[in-house]
Amino acid sequence: MKRDLIACLLCLALMGQPPEEAPTFRTSANLVIVTVFVRDAQGRPVKGLAKEDFLVTENGKPQTVRVFEFQQIDDAAPGAAVLIAGTEERKSGTPAPQAAKAEPQTGAVLPVRYRDRRLIVLYFDWTSLDDAQQVRAKEAAEEWIRTKMTPADLVRIVAFGSALRVVQDFTNDRDALIETVRKFQTGEMSELAAEGATEAESSEDSAFAADETEFNVFNTDRKLAALEDLARSLAALPEKKAVVYFTAGVSRTGMDNEAQLRAAVNAAVRSNVSFYPVDVRGLQAEPPGGGVSVATVSGTGLFSGQTQGRQRQRSFDTQDTLEMLASDTGGRALFDTNDLALGIQRAQLDIQSYYILGYYSTDERRDGQYRRVDVKLRPEVQARLRARLDYRRGYFAEKDFAAFTSYDKEKQLEEALLAGDPVTQLRLALEVNWFRLGRSQYFAPVAVKIPGSAIPLKKQGGAETTTFDFVGQVKDAKGAVAATVRDSIKIQLRDEKAGQLGSRSLVYDTGFTLPPGAYTMRMVVRENLTGKLGSFDTHFTIPDLGGLKDEVRLSSLVLGAQRVPVAEAVGAADKKLVKRQDSHPLVRGKEKLLPSVTRVFREGQTLYVYAEAYDPDTDAAQQQPSLAAALTVYHGGKLVYQSRPAVVNALKNARSRSAAIALEMPLKLPAGEYIAQLNVIDRLGQKAGFLRAPLVVTR
Repeated sequence: MKRDLIACLLCLALMGQPPEEAPTFRTSANLVIVTVFVRDAQGRPVKGLAKEDFLVTENGKPQTVRVFEFQQIDDAAPGAAVLIAGTEERKSGTPAPQAAKAEPQTGAVLPVRYRDRRLIVLYFDWTSLDDAQQVRAKEAAEEWIRTKMTPADLVRIVAFGSALRVVQDFTNDRDALIETVRKFQTGEMSELAAEGATEAESSEDSAFAADETEFNVFNTDRKLAALEDLARSLAALPEKKAVVYFTAGVSRTGMDNEAQLRAAVNAAVRSNVSFYPVDVRGLQAEPPGGGVSVATVSGTGLFSGQTQGRQRQRSFDTQDTLEMLASDTGGRALFDTNDLALGIQRAQLDIQSYYILGYYSTDERRDGQYRRVDVKLRPEVQARLRARLDYRRGYFAEKDFAAFTSYDKEKQLEEALLAGDPVTQLRLALEVNWFRLGRSQYFAPVAVKIPGSAIPLKKQGGAETTTFDFVGQVKDAKGAVAATVRDSIKIQLRDEKAGQLGSRSLVYDTGFTLPPGAYTMRMVVRENLTGKLGSFDTHFTIPDLGGLKDEVRLSSLVLGAQRVPVAEAVGAADKKLVKRQDSHPLVRGKEKLLPSVTRVFREGQTLYVYAEAYDPDTDAAQQQPSLAAALTVYHGGKLVYQSRPAVVNALKNARSRSAAIALEMPLKLPAGEYIAQLNVIDRLGQKAGFLRAPLVVTR
């Protein structure tokens, strides 16, 4: 199918400072650490094995064990050290933990800081918990710390709200841990828990439900990215780590980026981390149609069983991602029980005494390929013990971008576009909209947002530069390629703008001409100084508006907080491209509206709203429409803002019979999650229509 590339541009877009990324540590370029649980026929840990008793192979090739440690976890051990923020205070004569050293090869040292200790991380995701759920999570953590924690347990407390932060480092001081948990304020970030979903689900007509799938910052991708950062921050510790994840479920839809889920799992596997999700909602027994917090269901869905089916499926979907996180990293999820402390206890029981093996891989290639690891006991030892070994079965090797040839770089982009395992080294957010061009042709503009803090710059002359490669592919419902894009964009920023990049974002814009239908899209972006890759997978549907007769035919709804001059947006691109922007639906005069993509705004900004209405009725004399449009904003099902009606009495394009609807709203709303609704009335045709979209306001 013919592709029509309307525009390719890269520009600076104002946004809030992105969250700081947790540091990543690496002990050695090719030092591979494997933790092995050796259990006898009765499931008891086997002690007393030596380094020579283990046989390790990588992709079938024997490896020499250079690092060997036995972590003996004795829950009944008296007098444990108290470790807070990496320091020690002796409470008994127990020997201090010592770091295990690898045999000389590259000078690497294996930092076993916490000898004979069980490492447990209590991770509170406040953005997914309402006030009551936060109280339950804190009570469960406090109960386990007080009654179930042993001297061998070292606990770190981590919280995720506006950013990922370590509140209490590893310690077994019960008083310090309980005090930390109690200091959490109930209601922290709870306004970002999924409020809008209940309102949307209460409507039987899903065509006008809020389009939650476009919301990306505080949804699944953001939560999984925080888990990935947490796993990477624990990579410096070779010991086995268990992350107990307190959450109210993770809702994945077709729009969510599957790459982020796989990246979080891969980071956990490489860092020797297992996830133990705890569904704080506990045992759920909601009445048909939902509880008192959900608006009354209209229509016959409640009596036909459709509403109950959607209700059950929604609950299952929120737990599906948690189950994948647990099973793929060797942990276990806790669902449908009110004894939330049991989730921590499961992690505690799973980590018994184990061996730490380290070897320097004989395969020094940094090709990013998966390396299969096999660990066995010597035949005579296995015959005597009949032991069972549990360990990670492989890892992905590092890949060095600096050594890539031009062919390697193109192949890397092609593989990232076609492979089933995308990457998220470079964070992306993507939004697809659609506008009608003709009876069976629609223009789908695509906006890709990249955090400026993740972009390195290289000094070149009087400016700092970098280059991005973009590869995108759109497939229809049958899997056939409907459109493609391949661009290389060079950015040049003067000193003043280069200094502002850390608090801004880069936005790449392109577009396709497509017929109505359901599509899938993958966009791959590479930054060419470090070679970081990012990918985003999404589904979108372009409806056939020809079938609508009793309502106003509307395009998708675009929300933004910035209008920029077209020439500034295009930057160093071909000047012919500036002229071609005149036909872009988001261009008015010499300015272009930048889609927010993430739908997250700051207090005090101006919210720009844009949509198009098609085939409105016109008067017989001047052939002009008479449309009235207004914006309403809801919070928790209650109306909190309503704009004055705006009148549209002219067609934007006579050929496509489209009328432009552009509104502005000052964001004087408190921080929280809202639903924006655009209401359009065709006064001549006596018809109405409306569009909804979520938005988040932050301080």
